[in-house]
Amino acid sequence: MTSVHVLGVRHHGPGSARSVAEALDELRPDLVLIEGPPELDALHPLAGDPDLVPPVAALVYASDEPQRASFYPMAAFSPEWVALRWAAAAGVPQRFIDLPASHRVGIVRAAAERAAAEATGEEDADEEDAALRFGDADDAAPADEPATVPADPITTLARVAGYDDPERWWEDAVEQRSGSALERFAAIAEGIAELRADEDGDPGVRDDDGELDFDALEHPLGRPMTGLREAAMRRELRAAMKEGHDTIVVVCGAWHAPALDPAAFPPVAHDSRLLRGLPKAKMSAAWVPWTANRLSLASGYGAGVTSPGWYRHLFDHWATGADHDAALGWLVRVARELRAQGIDASTASVVDAARLATNLAALRGRPSPGLTELYDAALGVLADGNPLPLQLVDDALVVGHDLGSVPESAPLVPLAADLAKAQKSTRLKPGAAQQLVTLDLRTDAGRARSLLLHRLRLLDIDWGEIAYATRTTGTFKEQWQLEWRPELAIALVEASLFGTTILGAATAKAAHLAADASVPELSRLIDRCLVAEIPVHEVVARLAELTAVHTDVLDLLDSIEPLARVSRYGTVRRVDTDEVVAVLRTIVVRACVGLPVAAAAIDAGEAARLLRAVDSAHAGLTLIEDEDLLAQWHAALGVVAARDQIPGLVAGRATRLLLDAGLLERDAVAVSMRRWLSLAHDPGDAAGWLDGFLAGSAVILVHDPALLSIVDGWVAQVEPEAFDDLLPLLRRTFSEFAKPERRMIGERVSRGAVVEAAPAELRLEAAGPALATVAGLLGWKESA
Repeated sequence: MTSVHVLGVRHHGPGSARSVAEALDELRPDLVLIEGPPELDALHPLAGDPDLVPPVAALVYASDEPQRASFYPMAAFSPEWVALRWAAAAGVPQRFIDLPASHRVGIVRAAAERAAAEATGEEDADEEDAALRFGDADDAAPADEPATVPADPITTLARVAGYDDPERWWEDAVEQRSGSALERFAAIAEGIAELRADEDGDPGVRDDDGELDFDALEHPLGRPMTGLREAAMRRELRAAMKEGHDTIVVVCGAWHAPALDPAAFPPVAHDSRLLRGLPKAKMSAAWVPWTANRLSLASGYGAGVTSPGWYRHLFDHWATGADHDAALGWLVRVARELRAQGIDASTASVVDAARLATNLAALRGRPSPGLTELYDAALGVLADGNPLPLQLVDDALVVGHDLGSVPESAPLVPLAADLAKAQKSTRLKPGAAQQLVTLDLRTDAGRARSLLLHRLRLLDIDWGEIAYATRTTGTFKEQWQLEWRPELAIALVEASLFGTTILGAATAKAAHLAADASVPELSRLIDRCLVAEIPVHEVVARLAELTAVHTDVLDLLDSIEPLARVSRYGTVRRVDTDEVVAVLRTIVVRACVGLPVAAAAIDAGEAARLLRAVDSAHAGLTLIEDEDLLAQWHAALGVVAARDQIPGLVAGRATRLLLDAGLLERDAVAVSMRRWLSLAHDPGDAAGWLDGFLAGSAVILVHDPALLSIVDGWVAQVEPEAFDDLLPLLRRTFSEFAKPERRMIGERVSRGAVVEAAPAELRLEAAGPALATVAGLLGWKESA
């Protein structure tokens, strides 16, 4: 008779992994069944490959719709990984048992088709489809979770045991407990069985007519989907039992353990009814490298851990059978990391910290020191109560920088395969050495390379950086500094969460960024999308929606320059910018109307920020050379420059911009300067006006003695007490001038040559001989 042992584990739990290894060594099964979609069986040939180094993830995706994908991460301390490795080393067959991913994707598609048929418009259908994403529990969860979603069993058991922290209870009750592994698994199964004792036999998968209840199956962690999955697991287990194996070990999540006990199986007809006629889709699977910090993401198994580095330390300690306890080894690592950061950590202090951690664990009723006790001990002994040094080592130790790898023979993740294809087609090969590449956007080859690099940057895959320092003033060339770094492979894996093609992932990433972006961020995002030739209709629509109700003039001003750049250079990219221009016009009009009000009665900090926004908006509007928009903008600047309620910094800059645009005469500027630098204005406002007007350049003072005379006279009449307060601002203003400019101003002031400009008195009779000589040199002849 076949003996079945169900090992209910915590995904990514080092104690569970240790217990699984001990149970497998004790039972020596001839078949190992592991929770996971059967599509992962295709990855078995690589399970024993030494080049498959955790952390890795099994990726399952729809072959014809790769964006429907899910990751199943595994670390060295994951029970599933331990079971895989044990079976591969022992030559024991292994299989994954769960609801096939083909059915899960099929259910999602069927639900989307039904929603599309019932929806009144295409937009409603798209929203319904977006709410049913395979393998993304967070996105799939509705705002109000249904009552069919089970409570976290670990949290429930922890509360029963008197713990408010489920992670801490599990670590005390399972991860750091010794004794028989089979006894621990039996105790866990018994506890979960009590939690599930009130469940009835019908998980609610089908409605009264026997059809699939798609609304009930929407939540991946709800009871209907859980019941469907457990029915699939039981079906596979029944089939395995009929094959005549002596001992079968099932490694699954602790919640499923009672449902997979053969003694408690429901009738076969019950499971057959649940699994009858499920829709299907064609699926593919691949191994991909993973990172320790990504183990905190709940995906696939729906589980994550916050301290993968600590769990790896525990598992390695138990696996090697070290003589010292895990706490001492951990504190040794902390001390080494502190020393690497230039912080003293003596051997004696490590011993004292280990003793303190042990005593803290005893006082808190814990079987051995956990991460909390070790942190408290390190804080008190190694860091002298200062948490900052421990923050330096937290990322390196508590989380860790483990990077997995897959054999070269392993199938590539779809996004990596698409990138390799794009690199080949564009003849842009990755290289470790830096290389400067100049792209001509007028050619198809240059444009294709540019699109690839811009799309990768949108995905945070920084293979190339634009060399802004050597950028030409034209719009048809780009220079990129290319350097392929090994860690970019991880960025590629992370970007796979958004899609499996470069274009699809970049489009999804843009939509993801647009969902929570502000008006200026949306403007910059549109710029990034257009240079990557990614559809921007939804992003522009989102910007138009926000702009219609947005009242923050600073945000409106900040968004003008990126949109202006898009409209100015869009034709080079062969993209339609009509939608962008329409939104830009709306933004400019609203910004011009609101600018005088926004500039009134604000403090110095807000004035400085507004000044930067005004400069940015002015640069953008000057770029597009739209006479109508420039006229509205200049009118708004005129109002700002004329009002006394405006901070001097902003009013001065508005005056300078109008002067540079040729809309103010020097005499009018002199009048404004005298008004602002008079005794009627606060010296601080006067200095601010001067700072804003000069705009970091003293050329106007060097070439206009009248304006320099006004400034000199104002400085001379400032009261000594006020001058002491103004001196830092004046020093900052004049320090921005070029050295030759400062020297020329100083020379003129020291010579006393700063006087009001007077009309030049011309004596034509005296100049006659000189003019005749010059005319002769130029070859001019006297007219008859």
